[in-house]
Amino acid sequence: MLPQAPPNAPEHRTSTSERGAFCIAHCTCGWKGPARRSRERARQDATVHSTEA
Repeated sequence: MLPQAPPNAPEHRTSTSERGAFCIAHCTCGWKGPARRSRERARQDATVHSTEA
C-alpha cells in the first residue's frame, strides 16, 4: 500500500511552458525548474520533481 499524502499537502501536477528558445517546467506547488533549451530535459526535471516531492 502506498503512503497517503497529508490532506493539506499540495498536489504535484507538472507542465512545461516555452519562453523564446527555452522551455521551463512548472508545478502546481510553486516549483519552477531551470530554463532548458531541450524540451525533453525540462520534462525530465518535472518528472524528477514529481517523484522526489
